[in-house]
Amino acid sequence: ALLCLIFLCRQMAKSPPASVIITMPRLLLSLAALHAAAAFSAAAPASTAGASTFLSEIPLGPPDAILGIAEAFKSCDDPKKVNVCVGAYRDESGRPWVLPSVKEAERRMIDDGDANKEYAPIAGDAAYVNLALKFAYGADADMSRIAGVQSLSGTGACRVGGKFFANFLPEGTRIYIPTPTWGNHIAIFREAGLDVQRYRYYDRSTNGLDYDGMMEDLKNAPEGSVILLHACAHNPTGCDPSLEQWRGVSDLIREKSHHVFFDSAYQGFASGDAEKDASALRLFVDEGHNVALAQSFAKNFGLYGERTGTFSVVTSSPEERERIMSQLKLIIRPMYSSPPIHGSSIVRTVLSDDGLTSQYYDECATMADRIQSMRAMLVTKLGEAGSTHDWSHITSQIGMFAFTGMDSDMCDRLTDEYSIFLTKDGRVSLAGLNDGNIEYVAGAIHAVTDGKSITSDSS
Repeated sequence: ALLCLIFLCRQMAKSPPASVIITMPRLLLSLAALHAAAAFSAAAPASTAGASTFLSEIPLGPPDAILGIAEAFKSCDDPKKVNVCVGAYRDESGRPWVLPSVKEAERRMIDDGDANKEYAPIAGDAAYVNLALKFAYGADADMSRIAGVQSLSGTGACRVGGKFFANFLPEGTRIYIPTPTWGNHIAIFREAGLDVQRYRYYDRSTNGLDYDGMMEDLKNAPEGSVILLHACAHNPTGCDPSLEQWRGVSDLIREKSHHVFFDSAYQGFASGDAEKDASALRLFVDEGHNVALAQSFAKNFGLYGERTGTFSVVTSSPEERERIMSQLKLIIRPMYSSPPIHGSSIVRTVLSDDGLTSQYYDECATMADRIQSMRAMLVTKLGEAGSTHDWSHITSQIGMFAFTGMDSDMCDRLTDEYSIFLTKDGRVSLAGLNDGNIEYVAGAIHAVTDGKSITSDSS
């Protein structure tokens, strides 16, 4: 283009024809366009390089401890492999079980000509929330004092609750969670902005509750701390305080002006009796605590993938409830705007119909009974395999898991040598056991624990 310009300039110097004069501006425009394109192409690699540098410096995150084990199980080709890791119910054939009451609720929902797929309000389906909270707090609970919102199962409830406490308690307020606890608790509350601390809960030297250590740590916690409590079927230990011990915890928390935060993931699933499983929560409410509650319907309704739960706070008056509700909505709106409606509609349909509610309670008891039978059978099979250990702690625990006392080396051997997949803390999901694999699992556990301690501080 530059050579063409030089040639035209020489021609114009002699006697520029009209055609050259007309061509000249167009040529100049073309040159300007070429210059701009060249400038852009030169700058583009630098911009791309900057973006690539940013992305290339992001480190690989660690896999989730539990879900990573589940993936390893799927890729294992050993025909004897057993998954006792993931906390989801399986029937006696090892298959997921959709409760018949849930199926019937969905059938009715499909047949409902008025049903739609509109957005739920920020606080969720009010009818569902009301029924869910009565399920937890009791049919005679004073709903005018309970501020409750629908949540994304128990995880979402903990996240909303953590943010609520972080927003309205003094900066630097600590939340105390038990050792051990559900692994996600730590990340959830840290992300919410709380200072996460631990309190003693389980004594590996006895495979039982460390009640004295728990009480000492709660007493030493700064006044006004948040205390996270598992409402029933403590995860991962399955070891719950007695009702009398719960009263002692309640008295101490009141004395220290701590804030109570219950996480309830197993109501009804733990013992088969939803009323019994709510005893600790209701005790604290009766004794005047303004408890917060994270509630999940994943385990007890089998709605794992529906993400159905609630977060609630017991307030002192209807006026206080309205203020709390307004703040919970302000937390939720930028977080996820509004909750999904399918799972909540299932729970609402079941709990609003006496017949379906009764059927559901029977089905929930069926799940709990099968888990309890696996507890007893595992201990029996361990004895038959030749184990001389005292495994009675397994039958005294409650809920989906058995906290066996095995250390990480034993768990690694179970996976490496027997293709039995479990978490490294020795937690066994009893839902993964059935008549077809329990003898094999018991024999393997005996093989890796024989002659070694299962009542130690190692993990």
